[in-house]
Amino acid sequence: MNLRNRRNKPTAEVHTAALNDIMFFLMLFFLLASAVSNPQVVKLLLPKSSAGEQSVAKKTMTVSISADLAYHVDKQTVPLEQLEPLIQAQAGEGEDLTIMLYADSSVPIQNVIAVMDVANRNKVKLVLATEPKKDK
Repeated sequence: MNLRNRRNKPTAEVHTAALNDIMFFLMLFFLLASAVSNPQVVKLLLPKSSAGEQSVAKKTMTVSISADLAYHVDKQTVPLEQLEPLIQAQAGEGEDLTIMLYADSSVPIQNVIAVMDVANRNKVKLVLATEPKKDK
């Protein structure tokens, strides 16, 4: 008969001291990484779409500023002074209005801000349309 002494039986042990150190270093890394990231980044509200759904607002108005500083509302040329009454008329119908602003890249920023001011005065959402950056 092969009887073993219970005192010599191997025991299974798990040492967790190293896991504590690893968890501490991971926590320290994420704290430092979050402190270094720039909290002042401007987040733009851009339209998103996928194959089966549309996330466009119920009512949209397209405002375009061409390179010759002409303002177009839904393909109609409009002077800047008449832009605010048009927005007020569209926004006054009860539905939430969203302005899609398309500006040529050569347009000075002051002209874009003029349209943004009109939208802010009338409490209308404004989305600045951009093109995706092409990778080389």
